[in-house]
Amino acid sequence: MTSQEAAQATYTHSADAIPARILVADDEPGIRAFIGRALDAAGYVTDFAATGSEALRRALGSHYDLIILDLVMPELTGQVVLERLLAARPDQAVLVLSCLGDVASKVECLEHGAQDYLTKPFSLAELLARVRVRVRLRGIAENAHDRAAEIVRAGSLTLDVGRLVADIGDGAVPLTRLEFLLLRELAEHVGQSVPKGQLLASVWGYDFDPGSNVVDVCVRRLRSKLGFGLIKTVRGEGYQLVGH
Repeated sequence: MTSQEAAQATYTHSADAIPARILVADDEPGIRAFIGRALDAAGYVTDFAATGSEALRRALGSHYDLIILDLVMPELTGQVVLERLLAARPDQAVLVLSCLGDVASKVECLEHGAQDYLTKPFSLAELLARVRVRVRLRGIAENAHDRAAEIVRAGSLTLDVGRLVADIGDGAVPLTRLEFLLLRELAEHVGQSVPKGQLLASVWGYDFDPGSNVVDVCVRRLRSKLGFGLIKTVRGEGYQLVGH
């Protein structure tokens, strides 16, 4: 970590803030130590796991604001850890950090619920930037109860921010955090086409390979829950919430 990167990476928590807890699951001791020092310098509380089974045990036994997960792990692969973890805790924030850089691996992890994917070798400054985004979004979701009275309306759609539910007139439908954030972004631009790149940036918090279909998968889930007439596909552009 260079002095320039350290300066860019430094994150100052306010005096009354509780430091975010992060689990680093990687079988390479050097990687764990490298990331751990940087996270510690940035003000986070960090735990470590060297195997997939240890990562799953720690993740299910404690609260973590973010889990940084390698895919190539002994005992249980990162893919298995991700699948089992998110089956038990669908809203757990996971950033995959792997030497597997093919699009298929990235898409598979994102479709299973990972919020981010970064390939090795990686820039420490970029990793810390993505960590900050994930922790910030996590904090927004967990503080939703403070905005329990906030209601967003767009046409026939009503979004309850505090409860993370949507209603199009047939009763409240619970959504995952990502589904809710995507639908809210569309609701804020009702009647307009919202590019997939904008949805990626606002919901997932970063620019991802435009070949990824993570947005399409999330839209399909929303349609299956709320009806296929709510979200319109605008070919070559993006998606549009139908206002009626």
